Amino acid sequence: MIEYYDNLYCGSRDEFFGFITARAEKGEKTFVVTANPETFMHGSRNPEFDKLLRDEKTVITADGIGVVKAAKWANKEPNGRVTGVETVSELLRFGSEKGLSVYFYGAKPEVLEKLKEQIDKNYPGLKIVGMRDGYNNKDEEVFADMKEKAPDLCFVALGIPRQEILIYKNLPDFQRGIFIGIGGSLDVLSGTKKRAPKLFIKLNCEWLYRIMCEPKRIGRFYNNNVKFFKCIKKEAKKRNEKN
Repeated sequence: MIEYYDNLYCGSRDEFFGFITARAEKGEKTFVVTANPETFMHGSRNPEFDKLLRDEKTVITADGIGVVKAAKWANKEPNGRVTGVETVSELLRFGSEKGLSVYFYGAKPEVLEKLKEQIDKNYPGLKIVGMRDGYNNKDEEVFADMKEKAPDLCFVALGIPRQEILIYKNLPDFQRGIFIGIGGSLDVLSGTKKRAPKLFIKLNCEWLYRIMCEPKRIGRFYNNNVKFFKCIKKEAKKRNEKN
């Protein structure tokens, strides 16, 4: 699991925005995984997910503060978090400015309806070439349509690890485009779900806010975040002993 850090983008948030928007404008195919500790833990349990996280062409950003904190054991020094929702917002802004096309796959139908309203209002220059909800169970059909439309931006919100595995599986069929699995970001961007208050974001405690809102998450937090630190530290120790 510590090898995933080899693909971690360690620049600042603004530097990453510059990097990803430049690739979007040039039409350079790019697959971004926005990672928190749960993401890496999924990789340790799922061979398909493990493969894509190790692929040198995959760009990983530190969405969760846990990924940043544990980077020291991988001898990495990421310059803060680069969250998925902020990355998508920046790409939507840039896409509107440059007249880029976008395809959304995932979330509930009502969320997509609200999202379209927000895009029409806030990103009028963006060209929506596809919007398919995540409850149709027609992945092959959707990706075939996506391939035909060849959008500049492809956002898939089906939850980890399904969204990333689907993107990675179909990536060879595309010549261009920015591909990101964005989980629940569409709920936030559509306005149907609020992001954590600014204080929690500033203190890198969005995870705590989510647990406060949904106490049932505490078990999931332990199984992924707490165990993540133990695993990374253990792997780092083994690596150092070999060296």
